[in-house]
Amino acid sequence: MNKYLLAASILSANFSYLGKEINDVIIAGVDIIHFDIMDNHYVPNLTIGPLVLKSLREYGIKDLFDVHLMTKPVDNLIISCAKAGANYITFHPECSNHIDRSISLIKKYGCKAGLAFNPSTSLNYLDYIIDKLDLILIMSVNPGFAGQKFIPNILSKIIQVRKIINKNKKNILLSIDGGINIKNINQIANSGANILVLGSTIFNNILSYKEIIKQIKTELKQIKYK
Repeated sequence: MNKYLLAASILSANFSYLGKEINDVIIAGVDIIHFDIMDNHYVPNLTIGPLVLKSLREYGIKDLFDVHLMTKPVDNLIISCAKAGANYITFHPECSNHIDRSISLIKKYGCKAGLAFNPSTSLNYLDYIIDKLDLILIMSVNPGFAGQKFIPNILSKIIQVRKIINKNKKNILLSIDGGINIKNINQIANSGANILVLGSTIFNNILSYKEIIKQIKTELKQIKYK
């Protein structure tokens, strides 16, 4: 596995030809396809559901699908997304009546489990379930919409989570989502991230997918990994 993995958030893609968009960014060099599933309850937006995942698998896309559930409740969608072809499923602690049970449900259906933290969400949840996680997602914007600016003080939270992972000697991926661009990606990655989720920076760029992803990877190569 690379030190840094790039995830393309399809929330910023053109949905009129989504299968082609995803194939194009995969060919251009992204490692993971990131799905933001929102319910217009937990966050003020309504996006896609498991049927889109299923249709993309049937379209022939075999790469890693990382599903970020911004829904309340989560358990039924965990099952549906797993059956539709998800590889990673991440949810917010506020959205589950029983966090441990939701994590176990993800793993029961053969997926890797992640827990997501909003900018203001306490990391105390990790005290109880870190042993069961495969991924921790730190939101660097308030969830709900694409195209927001990175919140600078989230850098200290990323550093804190990296220290927690290292202290516990766990092989947990640390993913960052929100406002990442060519100007700040170096600093974000150097704070301890493994997965960098990019949406608008890839899909709404004047450069081709191949060109912008090449620039991002060149930037990441300059980092001295801590």
